[in-house]
Amino acid sequence: MLLEVRGSRFYSSARMFAALLFILLCIQPAHAQTCTEGFAYDRGSRQCVDEDECRTQPDVCRGDMRCVNQNGGYLCLPRNLYNQPYRPEIRAQPEAAYPDPSDSFLPAVPRSVEPSYPRVRTTAQCILGYAPAQDGSCSDIDECETNSHHCNPTQVCINTAGGYTCSCTEGYWLIGGQCQDIDECRYGYCQQLCANVPGSYSCSCNPGFVLNPDSRTCQDVDECEDEPCSHGCFNTYGSFMCNCDEGFELASDGTTCIDLDECSFSELLCQHRCVNTPGSFACVCPPGYYVFEDGRSCEDINECDTGNNTCTTAQVCFNFQGGNTCLDALQCHSPYIEVSDNQCMCSAENPACRDKPFTILYRHMDLSSGRSVPADIFQMQATTRYPGAFYIFQIKSGNEGREFYMRQTSNVSATLVLSRPIKGPRELVLDLEMVTVNNVINFRGSSIIRLTVYVSEHPF
Repeated sequence: MLLEVRGSRFYSSARMFAALLFILLCIQPAHAQTCTEGFAYDRGSRQCVDEDECRTQPDVCRGDMRCVNQNGGYLCLPRNLYNQPYRPEIRAQPEAAYPDPSDSFLPAVPRSVEPSYPRVRTTAQCILGYAPAQDGSCSDIDECETNSHHCNPTQVCINTAGGYTCSCTEGYWLIGGQCQDIDECRYGYCQQLCANVPGSYSCSCNPGFVLNPDSRTCQDVDECEDEPCSHGCFNTYGSFMCNCDEGFELASDGTTCIDLDECSFSELLCQHRCVNTPGSFACVCPPGYYVFEDGRSCEDINECDTGNNTCTTAQVCFNFQGGNTCLDALQCHSPYIEVSDNQCMCSAENPACRDKPFTILYRHMDLSSGRSVPADIFQMQATTRYPGAFYIFQIKSGNEGREFYMRQTSNVSATLVLSRPIKGPRELVLDLEMVTVNNVINFRGSSIIRLTVYVSEHPF
């Protein structure tokens, strides 16, 4: 700040200090004055004056309470305490007693002397809400204890300095001057199930859950710990699931496991017969067979190789599907003579052999019951060939049921064909004849293959 002084350039130090002090006082701002709570600074009087909260703050007291301004504060008091008139004190006369509020006649009071709060009938100068003590001071009146409050039955009285407050207990709120129950369930106090009760609420959980110690949230119950399932258990959120071992299925109760009858699923599960077992199944084969490595199909047991047969040393064991037979040593009937262990011959020089087959060759074969047709099952051909000769192949005997026929495949060979399915067990003996014709030397002769066919009982 630049301070310009005109006139004499010389002043005493005391006069200059006084001038500076005056200037500083003049420029001091008015808003630098601060007041305590409940007071406001008045620029006109330059001092702190009481703030009337009853006028500056709307609805400072709620309900049927009336606001009474105090020096530096205010009180909320019931309105019916203001039905007593005020009588000013007259020092020249003895102090008159206040009339009873129940009197029907009360004198009028001039408006100019109406106070801001009523006076109580006491000789001590105590404000409303206080009573004179023995030591001459004023003590607070506990309206809640003396039951002099005006809270309605649904409210709770709370004593304050010089007054009291009407409030609601926990679980209630004030609506229209009445304490009404708070429905905590509407505000999601519980995680799952909620039941409202007067002034409180109760939480519970759905099946499969248990209430946590906070009494609000729910925790999943691991039902598998109690082993409710007969086999396996899998815990889920709020429940559980049972599972069964292979070969079992879950019963209608959802916890026990019952055996699956795999044999009822399909007739093709086993080649012969299916036997159900707990949790599984087994394939069984008929006598003469064993269960193959796949566990389902049946394979023939070769009793001739295993030695599990009844043949003597003089007999020959012949195996077929599902069984075996013992063949006796070859016996050739006259006029045939044995030329090998399976062939009989009738000599051309012998007159008895003129109309008979030159040779009879014995063969054996097996055939599955119900084999699909047509099927080539046996082949025959001429082993000795003569110039100018041709050969005729035919079934000479044993085909009364017309199950077979011969199909010639060349001029020296033919094939025996199964034309109709044969059901076993059955044994057939076929004489397959090969006729040799040579017109050059005018020769006609024949040879026989005596084929024994063993048809098995089963189609495998």
